[in-house]
Amino acid sequence: MFYEWSLLTIVSLLAIFLFVKMFYFKSITVKEQRSNEMMKLTLQEAEILIRKYQIQLQRALGNVDILSDELNKLRNELKVLKQRNSKHRLETERLNAKIKALESRIDALL
Repeated sequence: MFYEWSLLTIVSLLAIFLFVKMFYFKSITVKEQRSNEMMKLTLQEAEILIRKYQIQLQRALGNVDILSDELNKLRNELKVLKQRNSKHRLETERLNAKIKALESRIDALL
């Protein structure tokens, strides 16, 4: 009789212990699943932000390329204008020299 009661008590205690342990691990599993779902959502949001910033970066780089092209065109135009300006200066100096020569001839004739 004592063995039966002790065996029954041990089995009952073991069953209660395993039952409590089962609920404990079940609650831990549920918490981990929630944590994993939150992590997945966070990762998805991060991926969306990364894509958004990638698109903005590509646009900015495209704008930089366009601005670089425009800057190169303007530099070339500036070089051309500087060359024209130096030609005009030389022409002006040559014409001024002719004017002075003509003025000196006129003065000599008078």
